[in-house]
Amino acid sequence: MPANAGIQARWVSAMRRGDFVGAWAINDAVLASGGMPDDPRLPYHLRFVWDGRPFDGLHVVVRCYHGLGDTIQFARYLPALRRRTASVTLETQRELVPLLQSIPGVDQLVPFRAAAPIPRGERDLEIMELSHALRLGPVGGAYLSAPTDMDQTRGRLGGGRLIGLCCTAGDWDGERSVPAVELAPTLRIPRLRLVRLQRSAGAPLSWVNPEDRLEDLLQTATLVAACDLIITVDTMIAHLAGAMGRPVWLLLKADADWRWMTGRNDSPWYPTMRLYRQARPGDWSVPLAHIANDLAGWAGIRHGRDEAQVVQESLSFTPD
Repeated sequence: MPANAGIQARWVSAMRRGDFVGAWAINDAVLASGGMPDDPRLPYHLRFVWDGRPFDGLHVVVRCYHGLGDTIQFARYLPALRRRTASVTLETQRELVPLLQSIPGVDQLVPFRAAAPIPRGERDLEIMELSHALRLGPVGGAYLSAPTDMDQTRGRLGGGRLIGLCCTAGDWDGERSVPAVELAPTLRIPRLRLVRLQRSAGAPLSWVNPEDRLEDLLQTATLVAACDLIITVDTMIAHLAGAMGRPVWLLLKADADWRWMTGRNDSPWYPTMRLYRQARPGDWSVPLAHIANDLAGWAGIRHGRDEAQVVQESLSFTPD
């Protein structure tokens, strides 16, 4: 994404319209002007890595300088990159190393250490630059998986209709989070079991996870794979579930991020995802009402027939 505010606004507008060709043209112009230096004075996530030169047949280092969800979203392009290069080394966030070990297109996978990044390759790219560099728009289909036995995992979770839930996003944009007190009435559907996909418990949902090990993304991916449906806010869990091809219902604030575009309730990035947008900033009532209605239909329940509370389970999961 261009750093200049005016150019960035044009780029964001193009991406929200789904005009990827237009967004790439903006990036091309910035590259041609020399306006995207890898300035060591900037934080890593504000730096640009690729200088626009060809990378075909070269040994390429792909660096992951943004969020975990960003890396997961753009990891889809690694196989396409590898088909054009001599090798691909992926320098990624430590938390993602176990999850990305099996993704095609990576010859070497190393954890990113801000104090000591690995040496440059013959060509370097930041992972969010891959769409532009490869001239590829959203590539659909699942490309991540959890290495586990789903029947065994579901048995440990108690079986039944499992809903994976995440209502808290990262601190840098708290407007993406849905207060648990607002979400709880939406989940008043009988015979559903809630699987916590976030570290904070979020009263009044009364989840219990005494081991608090959800920083282990392989464990989280295992839980995601075992769920029948994921309901989440705009955070890493949305990208993980979408990349795994799981059914995802995503709650979005009114001024949602560029990647979710505008004027649509689906996402070309993740074909199994459904979007529920705020009508007004800060007001979750409309999207939550839609989710309540759709969830009743999904569970095969007529509205108003049964006022039973959701079965809220105390879940403690220990992987093999």
